[in-house]
Formats: sequence, structure tokens, C-alpha cells
Amino acid sequence: MKVIIDTNTCIGCGSCVAFEPKVFKMVEENGEDHAIVIADPTEDMMPNIEDALGTCPVSAISID
Repeated sequence: MKVIIDTNTCIGCGSCVAFEPKVFKMVEENGEDHAIVIADPTEDMMPNIEDALGTCPVSAISID
């Protein structure tokens, strides 16, 4: 399972990092913060990933 963040949509609120810091990380590029995926989730992380997906205010997270 792969998690994808649309960095053009992400506003850098950080809620995804709060739910699963082993998968998401905040970075700063060109003066703007946004999240990136740093690891594929394990099966036991999926509830946190789904919570992150559901709370993203701009729906920048998807699962493939």
C-alpha cells in the first residue's frame, strides 16, 4: 500500500504528522511548509493513516 500527498494542494497544517510521524514528515521548500511521505505504512499503521486522510483539511492525501 502506498500513501501519496499532493504537495501542490497540501497547506502544511501537520495533522497527518500528528497521526503517523513514522510515515509523514513536514518539510519547507521555497518558503512554504508541506508534508511528504517518508515511508510506506505497515498494516498496523493503517487506522492512523485513514485518520490522517480523513482530517486533512484540503484532501491532499490519497492511498494507492
